[in-house]
Order: sequence, then structure tokens, then C-alpha cells
Amino acid sequence: MRRPLAENGDGHGEPGRRRTDPVELGDFLRRRREALSPERVGTSHYGRRRTPGLRRDEVAALASMSTNYYERLEQARGPQPSAPVLAAVARALDLTADERDHLYLLAGQTPPVPLLRSPRVDPELVSIMDALVPTTIALLTDDLGGVLRQNRVGVAVFGDFAGRPGRAGNLIWRWFTDERWRDALTPAADQEETARSYVADLRASTSARGRDEPALSLIRDLSAVSAEFAELWDRHEVALLRPTTKTLLHPNGNLDVKCAVVRAREAGQRLLTFQPVPGTGTRSRLLRLGEQRPRGQGRVEVD
Repeated sequence: MRRPLAENGDGHGEPGRRRTDPVELGDFLRRRREALSPERVGTSHYGRRRTPGLRRDEVAALASMSTNYYERLEQARGPQPSAPVLAAVARALDLTADERDHLYLLAGQTPPVPLLRSPRVDPELVSIMDALVPTTIALLTDDLGGVLRQNRVGVAVFGDFAGRPGRAGNLIWRWFTDERWRDALTPAADQEETARSYVADLRASTSARGRDEPALSLIRDLSAVSAEFAELWDRHEVALLRPTTKTLLHPNGNLDVKCAVVRAREAGQRLLTFQPVPGTGTRSRLLRLGEQRPRGQGRVEVD
């Protein structure tokens, strides 16, 4: 029989330790447990279950800890869990790397791979962006969706974002507050998935920032103006943006593109690229768009 992990730790007075958020931590654990099927983790069960997902005692057993201790974590009554305890819980709940990092940060611990950021525009991302072919849409953003720089075809497809003051230069803000722009850019069938990906990415970035005021302010404002955002935020989904293929709408014809993300983790920035899918006619459409005169492209210079 495996020996249970140590379950001590009061979270007081240790230098360099992050602030804990036991309520958010408990809610996150509960939602991930309820979303996890017994079959996914190889737990046998019999008969009908009263609640979805795993039971608390099943998660505790998978994590080699007492049921009482795990219950206290979900109910925001437990001590600050240690890093080994968090690693065991992450394995038991089959968390992704993004979800695991989020768990550590909510518990006031440093994730296995530190996430840092910088206020400067990352020069390496700018170099990559400037070297892209004219048929690649490119946007350089910070980790909260603020657009720092766009190339010419990026302005032609998404509109002019870079350098705009306040929320006007933020992709996530515009997605949830400008229905006309959203409908003109994204097919209706794809909008729910795109919205979920934006919110899950924002939660991961917010956690990595240590829930600082710029992130919390954006979340408060979005929750106040968008019931859709508030509902998605409450799901506690956590996942950084990933490569995918999608269709963007444009008056000159649909654009079928492969999306990729290049990250500068130290700067807390990412380069979003959209390259044409071969054989769809998208390349020629983007080439024509890139030749158009830009409409007052904003820019943030590299320090």
C-alpha cells in the first residue's frame, strides 16, 4: 500500500511564496473532478452515480492522500498544499500542463516551469514577424490580448488595433463587445469554440501573472458587459492558445488559414500567425489584401 503524501503546510511567512486563493482553488478542483470520467483514469465503478465525474474519495485515493484532506481543499478550508501534494492532485485529475500550472499558482506555489513577462515588445518576435511572407497574417499581442503590432495584411483582415488606447486595442475585449465585428470575421458555427479558447487562454495568462490588477480589471470589465464572457469564465477552463485551422470571413472571399502561436515566455507576449491553406485560393486573396494601402496602422516601437 502506498504511503500518503505529507499533508502539512500552513502557508505563513515563507519568503517568495505567492498569495493563495483557496476559494478559486476549491472551485477549480471541483469542476475538474466533475468533468473527469472514471473510465478516463481507469477507475472501476458500479451502478448509477448521483453526481457527474469522480467522487472526492476517488480523487484522494488516486493522489495517495486522505479523503478528508482533499475535501478540505475543495471546500476552501484546508492548509496551503505543498508542491508534491499539488503534483499528485494534478496527476489524479489528469490535468493538462496549462491546468497544472494554474493549479500551482492558485495554491500559492511556483509552477514547475516559471512564467515571466516583460513590458517591452520582444525584439525576436518582431524579427520573425518582419521576415514573414506577404501572404501571412500576423499580430503581435501581449498575454491579455492587447495588440502591440500588426503587419499590413493583418490590418486588412482584422482591422487596425495596434497602438489604440485602452480596451480599443484588445482582441478579447472586441470579441465580446463588438458583435458586428465578430460576425463579420468568424462563421457562426465557429464562434463558441473561439470564445472558449480566448477565455481559457486569458485564465491561464491571469494565473501566470499572479492575478495582478491589469488582468483582474479586464476580467471585471468583461464580466460586467458580457454575460457570455461571465458564463465562460465561470467554467474554469484553462488552456493556452494552440495551433489550429479555421476560416476567416472577408468581403473579398473566405480565408482558410492555419493558425500558429510563437511565444516569448519571458516577455509574456505571443506572435499569432495565420497562413493560407494550400489549394483554397486564400493565398491569392491575401496577396491582394496585402497590396492595399494600410488604414493608419498603429505600431509600438522596440526598445
